[in-house]
Parts: sequence; structure tokens; C-alpha cells
Amino acid sequence: MTRSPTLFRRALLLVLLAALATSGCARMKGAFKDEDANEGVAVEELYDRGHALMRKGNWSGATTVYRRLVAQYPYGTHTEQALMETAYAQYKMGRHDDAVSTIDRFIRTYPTHRHVPYMYYLRGLVNSSRDTVFLQRAWNLDASRRDLATPMQGYNDLRTVTERYPNSRYAADAANRMIALRNMFARHEIETALYYMRREAWVGATERARYLLETYPQSEYQNDAVAVLAAAYTELGNETLAADARRVLQLNEPDHPYLTGEWPDYPWTIRKLNPFAPEKTAIQ
Repeated sequence: MTRSPTLFRRALLLVLLAALATSGCARMKGAFKDEDANEGVAVEELYDRGHALMRKGNWSGATTVYRRLVAQYPYGTHTEQALMETAYAQYKMGRHDDAVSTIDRFIRTYPTHRHVPYMYYLRGLVNSSRDTVFLQRAWNLDASRRDLATPMQGYNDLRTVTERYPNSRYAADAANRMIALRNMFARHEIETALYYMRREAWVGATERARYLLETYPQSEYQNDAVAVLAAAYTELGNETLAADARRVLQLNEPDHPYLTGEWPDYPWTIRKLNPFAPEKTAIQ
């Protein structure tokens, strides 16, 4: 008589466990329904699904489909195209590290592929912008005053396009982007030189200005570099070099504000107390 309630309770427990297991499986199946929907699908259909999502701007959905395609069909023309489009989608989503990883995988796997120039070009775009964070976009912060390691890598990627593949359709735009990056690097140097000048580190200022002129000739800031030399050499008491710099500046940019005593125009210190004020530097 005492065993019947015990058996009943055990049977009830088994029923409850079975119900929970069934419910859990249903939830798991629902969580992976997108993956299941793409499993076992022909490569052509998978690619068409991913490409359709790309055209709609659904970058995340496209990468999910393409990931399944590459896993199921690791070789073939559809796989090659899926990898390229995955890299672009990751770039558009701001997943820059993932995009670079996908691009590197493509270049390693298909080093002679006809679209390798595009992949170098895309890697240049990714590296040029991968450190652009939300606050820089929202508050218009100056990228030249940040770490330039990855923009420099982007510059090298674009240079690869112009030097190795000068006849590719991406070479002209790569060259234009390189000019913009060179100007950003030059601005970084002039900002550093002005920082030294404000702290009366005249030798450091001249070294930065000379480095700018030697490394980034014909940049937007070459005349500012000459102005730094004129000002710093004046403070150092080397009037010969100061006069030479002023003469060069007068020849190349006769209306430069340094020549009228209005440069550099350092921002007010009180401006820094406003965290929402856009950045302003002495060369703006």
C-alpha cells in the first residue's frame, strides 16, 4: 500500500522531466531556426539568399547565410564571392576586426584571384576608419590627434593597390584616399609641433616641422610647417634660418597669418572646460 504513492510520484516526476525536455528542445530549435533553414541548401540558393540580403542592406542576415555557405561548401566560385561580400558586410556593420580577418583569409587562400586588388582596397578602407568611434563622429573630433597606427596600415594597403595593380579600377580612388591620409598624418605632425611651441620647446618644434616637410612634401600643412620653423628659429635666436623660413613662406603663401602676427591662434583655455564643444586647434 505504501509503494503506490511512491510509484505515482516517480511517474509524475518522469512526466514533468519529459515535458521540460521537450520544451527545452523546442526553444533550442527556435533559437537556431535561421541556421537550420540554411542547412543542407544548395550552394546556388544559399548564395542567392545572401546576395538578396546584401542588396537590402541586411548585413547581419547576409553574413549569417554566407557563413553557412562557406562551412558547407568551402571551395568554389560561390564561396569566393561569399567571402568577398562577407568582408564588405562586416565593414558596413563596423566589425572592422572581423572584416580584416575575412580579407586576410581570402588573400591567403586565393593570392592570384582577379579580385585581390579589390580586397586590398577594401582592407585599406577598413583600416583607414576602424578607429573611428561614435564620439568622434558625434562631436567631430579630429582623427589626426588620435593613434595613427591603423590609418597608417590603411595607407599601406591603398599603396599596395596603386603600386601592384595600377591598372585596376580601384587604383585612382586609392590614390585620392592616400592623399587625404597623408594630409591627416601631416596635420598630426603640425599639431605636435604647435604643442611644443606652446610649451616653448623650440627644438622639438623645429624637429617636427622638418620631419613633416621631409616625409609629407606637398601636403596641405607644408606652409604651416615653414611658419613653425620661422617662429621657432626666431625664439632660438637663429635669425638666419628664421629669415630663410619667412622668405619661403612669403613666396609660397604671402597671406599666411603668421606673416601678420596672427598665427598660431591657440584656443582659449576656458574652452576646454566645455566637454561638448567641438575640438578647435591653433591651425583652425
